[in-house]
Amino acid sequence: MKRLASLVLLIGGGACALAPAALAQSFPAKPIRLMVPFEPGAAGVDFAVRQMTPKMSEGLGQPVVIENRAGANGMIGAEMVSRAQPDGYTLLFTTPSTHITSVFLLKNMPFDPVKDFTPITAAVEPATCIVVHVAVPAGSMKEFIEYVRRNPGKLSYGSAGIGSTYHFAAERLKQAAGLDMVHVPYKSAPSSLTAVVSGQIEVSFSTVASVMPNVRAGKIRLLGVLERTRHPRFTDVPTVSETVPSFEKPASWFGFFGPRGLPPPILARLHTEIVKALNAPEVKARFDESGMFVIGNTPEQFAASIKRGYEVYGEAAKAAGVRPE
Repeated sequence: MKRLASLVLLIGGGACALAPAALAQSFPAKPIRLMVPFEPGAAGVDFAVRQMTPKMSEGLGQPVVIENRAGANGMIGAEMVSRAQPDGYTLLFTTPSTHITSVFLLKNMPFDPVKDFTPITAAVEPATCIVVHVAVPAGSMKEFIEYVRRNPGKLSYGSAGIGSTYHFAAERLKQAAGLDMVHVPYKSAPSSLTAVVSGQIEVSFSTVASVMPNVRAGKIRLLGVLERTRHPRFTDVPTVSETVPSFEKPASWFGFFGPRGLPPPILARLHTEIVKALNAPEVKARFDESGMFVIGNTPEQFAASIKRGYEVYGEAAKAAGVRPE
């Protein structure tokens, strides 16, 4: 009887040991639903996800079906994923607007952005920059900083609205360089860019890809990239931190999440296929061409970057006087 019990335990233990491997091998057995909580074509997010999903589908052996579920600045779609079964068949592709900035803007969050999700990877990050109208007598970040210091409160900068990444990036720059500029919120980043091109405001923050046509046309001047490293396609454009070493841009990644409790074997399989898709030569070439940094970090690294994001955005929110409503 004891031998029989021991045999049962041995078999059971072996089955448990094999379970994770079997789970990884059997996943996925049906199409995967990928929630994008913004309108189709929204600010590069839609472009980015549509570059990856064909290769993801190929690697996973099942279709990855994009579902745009916009509303409440991404909250509606993100909440749906937070309540989904953690089986790997419902994923989220989003930005810091749902997982970081919302914490500083909303008193009543419909989900906990840390506890209710499993980070998979930050896929890409658009190269972002600071531009000025050509009437501003500054051809570099150093000259710009000196000019603003000589003219406190006289220059206006535009952003995509209060609490947006560009609003907080500007506040971080003001903190780091000791600048005094007036914030003019717009409904979108393109509206802010249009305003600086027309001369309504002097300064704007945007993606490198979106400013280049007007930079080449001589309508605005590109002063620096907000990221810590130069973009490989725009190596002649210095980073802001080369002039202001303490400047750290709030994160603007586009990343993948699953619901809370995603099993490790499924998480590992998804991470592997997403990173493979990101680094497929044709996909990476399109990201490089569009001015996006490919990231593809580990779930642990992604979680750590989100934690740092709360600190960076929190400092900017405090400096800007932004409070949850």
